[in-house]
Amino acid sequence: MNLAQQILFFFSALGVFNGLIISVYLLFFKRPKSPSSYFLGLLLLGLCLKIGKSFIYYFYPDLPGIYIQIGLLGSTLVGPSLFYFIKSALEPNAKITTIQKATYVFWFLVIVTTSIITPYDSRPDIWENYIWTIVALQLTAYMILAGWLLKTVLMKFFSTREKISQTEMLLLSVFIGNLVIPVSFKLSFFDFFNGPCISGALFFSLILYLNVFLFISKRKTSSFFSDGQEPKPYANKKIGGERALALTEKLQQIILEQELYKNPDLKLNDLAQKINISSHQLSQLLNDNLGKSFAAYVNEYRINEACTLIINNANIKLEAIGYEVGFNSKSTFYAAFKKLKQTTPTLYKEQLLVIS
Repeated sequence: MNLAQQILFFFSALGVFNGLIISVYLLFFKRPKSPSSYFLGLLLLGLCLKIGKSFIYYFYPDLPGIYIQIGLLGSTLVGPSLFYFIKSALEPNAKITTIQKATYVFWFLVIVTTSIITPYDSRPDIWENYIWTIVALQLTAYMILAGWLLKTVLMKFFSTREKISQTEMLLLSVFIGNLVIPVSFKLSFFDFFNGPCISGALFFSLILYLNVFLFISKRKTSSFFSDGQEPKPYANKKIGGERALALTEKLQQIILEQELYKNPDLKLNDLAQKINISSHQLSQLLNDNLGKSFAAYVNEYRINEACTLIINNANIKLEAIGYEVGFNSKSTFYAAFKKLKQTTPTLYKEQLLVIS
């Protein structure tokens, strides 16, 4: 390899190597565990396998077929992982479901079974004409679903009146990054990177480091991979009964009068400032005295308001009600509603119509 090729190889390999390190950390070592961290880890793992195969193939065109198969296996992880990552990040108290696990098992079996029956080296035409097409369609479908989840965020991003939150910016960055990488493999104007295979690897490195900086910035204010439970740093130091009661009443009064729950970007620190206590004290009050996480406490007000709107405004769409009371997506609204009311907004509305 000449000097230019060595530089290309270094930066391409650097992104893949660091991506693998981060994915291993998220999958096996990160504490506390959460669905979003698992899915982001699987997303990075899939991208690293896919990108790694591509840039190695660029420098070593006679690559054995098994590496092509591993790269395609990685490609099958990308679409589901992106969709599930965004879905779990938008939903409070998200859990990994049986269907999600079955999705990964299905695609793993598809690639492994095909590899055993018709290896790439013996039938490259099947892999290039059929398997690759199926994987590409799968990725496209999941990209569309992920974009649908982010439609509200995209509207806010292009709006001059609404401010996008840091969490939403992170999700948008990950989504756009996963659009750019496959595009860089296909469009001819990326040929100035000496070929589509290496351009995909270079863009992956660039996008990876950009998102790492965004995640580090996010962690300074709150945990992006929160499982919906606020930390309990004062396990054996509950606020005294009279003071707890006074703070609770003050908190309830302010959040109702100012309708703070309708702000989808409401933070623990914002609410603490309203009642003139520290965020640690508010966390202590919610967790130890009231037995609720911050998200659960705020969602109670949102769901109660949603029920009122459903009762009094039969013609308003349920999705619009969810946004009106402070949720940033339909899925988050439905999940919180079912958790608190043990039914869906649709069934709740239907029951009201039957009674009336």
